[in-house]
Amino acid sequence: MSAKEHRPMLRALLLAPLALVLTGCAKVSGLGFEEGITSVNDISLSLWQGSWIAGGVVGVFTLILILWPAVFHRAKAGKGEFPKQTQYNVPVEVAYTIIPFIIVAVLFYFTAVKQNEIVEKTTTYAHEITVDGFQWSWQFGYPEAGPKALVTGTPANPPTLVVPLGERVRYTITSNDVVHGFWVPAFMIQMMNLPGVTNSLEFTANKLGSYPGRCNILCGRNHSQMLFTVKVVTPSDYKTYLETLKASAA
Repeated sequence: MSAKEHRPMLRALLLAPLALVLTGCAKVSGLGFEEGITSVNDISLSLWQGSWIAGGVVGVFTLILILWPAVFHRAKAGKGEFPKQTQYNVPVEVAYTIIPFIIVAVLFYFTAVKQNEIVEKTTTYAHEITVDGFQWSWQFGYPEAGPKALVTGTPANPPTLVVPLGERVRYTITSNDVVHGFWVPAFMIQMMNLPGVTNSLEFTANKLGSYPGRCNILCGRNHSQMLFTVKVVTPSDYKTYLETLKASAA
């Protein structure tokens, strides 16, 4: 293959990263997640998108580095001409060490910043809900409605976690047996339920609807049945729900 025949492929390889970058200038897809469902989504989504963009750029350049010798040295190899063989190349090896380190360091920094924002505790939360994982279901408690205001599920009858729209809630997360994982995929939220440890998480649900949740830590025989539903309701409906729980616990 002549040098002239190589040119279209060379242009395509060089323009691919540029096209990817320019595409990133437009509105980036949520890549499976919706913006604005909760306060956590608003924090996490840009990190999720940025990680995919960074991975795509690295993948394209890696593909170029693989195809370059396979394509552009093929003609020489066909004529019996082989590239110069070297035992090592210090600049290239240093670059291959420094560049991945920079990528990991940047991702680590932004991950740490976003994580600190997500787990930040305040004194201005409007409600508190307890989330207790057990083999193999969930128990949600509503202290505002009294100590006996509990919603307990079973593997056959998963419970519903009712939360108010637009009001910050603190979730106190515990376990009374083994490690579980409180996970609501649509909310981009996961926190472990640890025996003997009390974790807490605060966020605001910003969109009405029902969202599936589950345990994402392998916790025993019926792990796959540790399901629940998060139902986001209006503040007035939430108040009515608390009154219902209070009456039923009396």
